[in-house]
Amino acid sequence: MKRTLVISDIHGELELFEELLQKAGYDAAEDQLILLGDYVDRGPDSKGVLERVIELKKLGAIVLSGNHDAMMLAAADGEPAALERWARNGAIPTLQSYDPSIKDAELPTSDSFWEHIAFIKEMDFFHETADYIFVHAGVQPGIPVQETDPYILIWIREEFYEVYEGEKTVVFGHTPAFLLRGEGSNDIYFGDNNIIGIDGGAAYGGQLNCLELPSRKSYFVKKR
Repeated sequence: MKRTLVISDIHGELELFEELLQKAGYDAAEDQLILLGDYVDRGPDSKGVLERVIELKKLGAIVLSGNHDAMMLAAADGEPAALERWARNGAIPTLQSYDPSIKDAELPTSDSFWEHIAFIKEMDFFHETADYIFVHAGVQPGIPVQETDPYILIWIREEFYEVYEGEKTVVFGHTPAFLLRGEGSNDIYFGDNNIIGIDGGAAYGGQLNCLELPSRKSYFVKKR
């Protein structure tokens, strides 16, 4: 049976991302890779992560948007106060990955930045199969995912994971697993209400997780 490998919240950690793909034995010809968003911010190489994600999509990966990717897009689109908001949420390392001379909240002028903005604009907000819903932050309980505002799909927290009881298992990132279980472990969280939280808090010194389906096997890597 073909494996599905799911990763979320890479946050500019290109070296960890590459190490995790290798550890999981990812083979684009044999495996379905699903990425749940938040490729940018906080980590050292958001540009490199997006370049890699573009390559992986060409090889068949399913690439979804996260809230940090949406903040990057809003800033680039010139929405009022969006650049300042993005900067408060870890954008400066992202900006510097395109132009090391940047010291404050200012948009890069490089072609690669705007190519990546165009790529983010094309991202979907969820992927649904017969048994699973894959999404960055979660779903709105009681509302079909197809009818849900994308803003909710990339930002929701407690209103989803504390009350969800849907038939399909929701695999999501956004909220670090240690918050979901209320203690220190960054391992993938398997909730008893049909949710699986895979954000290992890599951006905060935690770990980058990969969920294998249908086996529910976990892989992870940490900074040394």
